[in-house]
Amino acid sequence: MTATTSLTLHPDRLFPAEPGIREVARRLYAAVRDLPIISPHGHVPPQWLAEDTPFGDPTSLLLSPDHYIFRLLHAGGVPLEAVGAGGSPLDEAGSRQAWRHFCEHWRDFRGTPVRFWMESELVDIFGVTQRPSAESADRIYDQIAEHLASPQFRPRALMERFDISFLATTDDPADDLRYHEAIADDPGFTRRVVPTFRPDRYLEPGRPGFPELMAALGTAADTDTGDYAGYLAALAERRRYFKDHGAVSSDHSHADVVTLTLDDAEAQRIYAAALRGEASEAEATALRRHMLVEMARMATEDGLVLTLHPGVYRNHDTATAQRFGPDTGHDIPMAMEFTRGLQPLLDRFGNSEGFHLVVFTIDETVYSRELAPLAGYYPAVYLGVPWWFIDAPEAIRRFRGAVTETAGFYRTSGFIDDTRAFCSIPARHDMSRRLDSAYLAQLVAEHRIEEDEALQTVVDLVTAVPKQVFKL
Repeated sequence: MTATTSLTLHPDRLFPAEPGIREVARRLYAAVRDLPIISPHGHVPPQWLAEDTPFGDPTSLLLSPDHYIFRLLHAGGVPLEAVGAGGSPLDEAGSRQAWRHFCEHWRDFRGTPVRFWMESELVDIFGVTQRPSAESADRIYDQIAEHLASPQFRPRALMERFDISFLATTDDPADDLRYHEAIADDPGFTRRVVPTFRPDRYLEPGRPGFPELMAALGTAADTDTGDYAGYLAALAERRRYFKDHGAVSSDHSHADVVTLTLDDAEAQRIYAAALRGEASEAEATALRRHMLVEMARMATEDGLVLTLHPGVYRNHDTATAQRFGPDTGHDIPMAMEFTRGLQPLLDRFGNSEGFHLVVFTIDETVYSRELAPLAGYYPAVYLGVPWWFIDAPEAIRRFRGAVTETAGFYRTSGFIDDTRAFCSIPARHDMSRRLDSAYLAQLVAEHRIEEDEALQTVVDLVTAVPKQVFKL
């Protein structure tokens, strides 16, 4: 193996190039490098941890769950079915070929966060020392597959190794949460794994199949959802059920963030029309916007944190959506507006004691103009850190620069990995810790804060901040 084909991790990756500032960043990072991971929002299936079933192969573990990977492979001409996207079944030959596709396209990931994460996974977790390429693909695949056959690489063992102290999943309101019950009832597994209440489709009366969803919600809550009052009661009951199973938050993503309040008679009228399949698009949108305010009202009563990440054009590629379903790499960000949209909700609950609203966006233009000023005034509002399309080094640096001047560090959420790719969790958190260390080191170098303040801040961003925001 030559030096040009080796795979190594430089200890100063993502640190400033200037030697003096880099030395400060090193010291700050050393204080947080090995702290436990708090992951308040993600998409790892709880079944993996409940059943602790060995992972099958490198592709189904590292490639198929990660839309960052397969969307860029698709852009490079690799069919989605060839990498197992959308649950496409792959046999051993197909899995190996998918891995070859990934390694052959390794150059496509240069400069992307995927490159940082995957290098960290390959080196730190699986001991890979060869750079992915057409020539090394099979050797790397075999090395990872050999590790996956070991008990040390089963889901629970990896969670211990990654030192994930808290992990939230994302769950349907009608889910019986049996996997979470199994995890909680096992005295031999001490890591905290909790559900997250994700009610989007139950709050969108214009969605196809809404009457059937209401029936399922009613069955799960043992509540008649035939009228608007029953609908509210069923949602409140399911929120209670989730909280009893450890949930700390509800998660919401709609086309916009406009909020409004309907009177009960109007809400009942539109709800009844939606059950008959007769609600107009405008009526369905109005009820959906009203229901987000209702979720905030319920949050003031049951204490669940409300996380909000609107502004995504879902399933942009119609043919792909029809063939593979949602979450297959073709959701595209849109421009957003928050100040006017959130005003009705914040007018009612922005100053409510105990209410926490964490607002995420993938429209960077609103950080300094709208979101930082909102979080810098309302006690209820916190800024969600960059995630999804913008959980990348440059975007995270821009985020800190855009919001710190107005909202500081302690009105932000702490890092959110938002991933189905289990093995990328430690790499994603490590990236955040390195970047925050670098940003704070720059403030120290400019004599804007002292190093002891920077040290306290970088530790708090990993520990105290997410615990406070998500009420852990």
